[in-house]
Amino acid sequence: MIHDFLPVCKADMEARGWSRCDFVYVCGDAYVDHPSFGHAIISRVLEAHGFKVGILSQPDWRRKDSIAALGRPRLGFLVSAGNMDSMVNHYSVSKRRRERDAYTPGGVMGRRPDYAAVVYCNLIRSVYKDVPIIAGGIEASLRRLAHYDYWSNRVRHSLLVDAQADLISYGMGERSIVEIAEALDAGISIKDITFIDGTVYKTASLKNVYDAVMLPDYASVQTDKQKYAESFAIQYRNSDAYSGRRLCEPYGERLYVVQNPPAKPLTMQEMDDVYALPYMRAPHPSYEKEGGVPAFSEVKFSLVSSRGCFGGCNFCALTMHQGRIVQARSHESILAEARLLTEEADFKGYIHDVGGPTADFRAPACKKQLTSGACPDRQCLFPKPCPNLTADHEDYLALLRKLRSLPKVKKVFIRSGIRFDYVLADPKQQFLEELCAYHVSGQLKVAPEHVSDAVLKRMGKPEHAVYARFAQEYRKMNERLGLKQYLVPYLMSSHPGATLKDAVRLAEYLQELGYMPEQVQDFYPTPATVSTCMYYTGLDPRTMEKVYVPVNPHEKAMQRALMQYRDPNKYELVYEALQKAGRKDLIGYEKKCLIRPRVKGADRQVAKTADRTSKKKKTIRHIHPAKKGTK
Repeated sequence: MIHDFLPVCKADMEARGWSRCDFVYVCGDAYVDHPSFGHAIISRVLEAHGFKVGILSQPDWRRKDSIAALGRPRLGFLVSAGNMDSMVNHYSVSKRRRERDAYTPGGVMGRRPDYAAVVYCNLIRSVYKDVPIIAGGIEASLRRLAHYDYWSNRVRHSLLVDAQADLISYGMGERSIVEIAEALDAGISIKDITFIDGTVYKTASLKNVYDAVMLPDYASVQTDKQKYAESFAIQYRNSDAYSGRRLCEPYGERLYVVQNPPAKPLTMQEMDDVYALPYMRAPHPSYEKEGGVPAFSEVKFSLVSSRGCFGGCNFCALTMHQGRIVQARSHESILAEARLLTEEADFKGYIHDVGGPTADFRAPACKKQLTSGACPDRQCLFPKPCPNLTADHEDYLALLRKLRSLPKVKKVFIRSGIRFDYVLADPKQQFLEELCAYHVSGQLKVAPEHVSDAVLKRMGKPEHAVYARFAQEYRKMNERLGLKQYLVPYLMSSHPGATLKDAVRLAEYLQELGYMPEQVQDFYPTPATVSTCMYYTGLDPRTMEKVYVPVNPHEKAMQRALMQYRDPNKYELVYEALQKAGRKDLIGYEKKCLIRPRVKGADRQVAKTADRTSKKKKTIRHIHPAKKGTK
């Protein structure tokens, strides 16, 4: 096996003695041969199984010849929009075009189209009429069935209907892509590959689909929000690899989209094998003259230890993509990769992260999940930790200790996030001590998301009292260790269920902490989340309860402004929000007040003096639990 980047041009193919590729991987991201990038994993897995893969990165979708740069592949094209949904990559929640694309050389925006997976598939089909096309990656995965699209504000077809692709490989595709490749290599027509878990296909007839759960048809979910919510609830309950059923979505009488059950999770040995593949662990050298790929710098000195998440946050798509069953690498595999990091010329002694979707999840939530999967109608941590939950940090702590002891390693940070409710559920409590002593760089970022229990319920997050307890324990631990370390909370505005009164309560909480976030995360309705379904339908799909949804842009702006109430540019919005929420008592000069009254003439100097006094008292930029309490 040649230890080099995979071919990106005909000259690279000729250097390897290839006349053509088995697969050409078309990707909306720059080519980074590192296991944090989906295209690198899938292409290297195929290579390990004997297939020749070429990479066609960010082709110009406005030119047909760009898709032919590597010629016609023997078996098919693989298509991915990249590590992010292209619309999330391109637009902020306010639908403004972003100025920077971290997955493009030099951070340049505009190197991929909107709805990139659809555009690339259709471009390929315009040039190669009969070549198999398999779409994958997060964009195709989360748009595999009819879905609400925030940017066009409508329900779109399954990506298979809009894109002239033959299959979608959804979720983490290592298993399904190898089965697809081997089936094609055996001479099976792409139209007959309907039997692989973790795939979605189109069919004109249901005569061979004998065990599928029928979803409401596209016409219904497009026009009836309750039908959309019912359809999403069925999909959500069937997102587990062990209990999930085959699903069928009709598009009229002559077209059906069929989703096979999810692929089974990888074993620890299989995870190790994936991360042991011969990655170059760098962006393609052709990008150096453009300044490299910004996203790579974020992961270069980080270690992925697990995938999957049983946290179950409603605004997160992990349940529908990676699944709720945690899969982990062995200590030996992670340590081997860590040693590679320490040999990098620019390694400064700091491992930036050791984790996954949730850093301290290293095993399935309970033993039952290994044989029966995750419960379809019950969460592991919400509203309270399940009695069957195994809350244990021993394995993660043992891994961190080994990493800390490696030569050249000065410090190991945890930045991918911990679940504070899971930390509290662990009866040993040793993890919190070692976390504070060794793995915090002055600030620990956590995600309570809100303070209103009504909003937290809609988010699938624990009650605020749980976070308050964690903050107290964190403060006590740092005091005992003689450390000054801060908690920095991630908070979200305008989530379904959040009223202006809830937003005011959040602002009051921030005032008590003496903290104003520099950036505010407004709820972003991305495909395939429970929260997005609530946003579009006004219904909780699991219970069909009505949910208040702040959809008016002005109300959303007021909710955001309340989280930054000290910003003079937000004054008018905050003033209006407090009036509408019936909280004029927070406009004044008392300590509890968020803003000052509007003033004129002789009162202006009094207001300025009061404001200066107030600002002197509010100079704390971070939350220091030793000085500030929590509710």
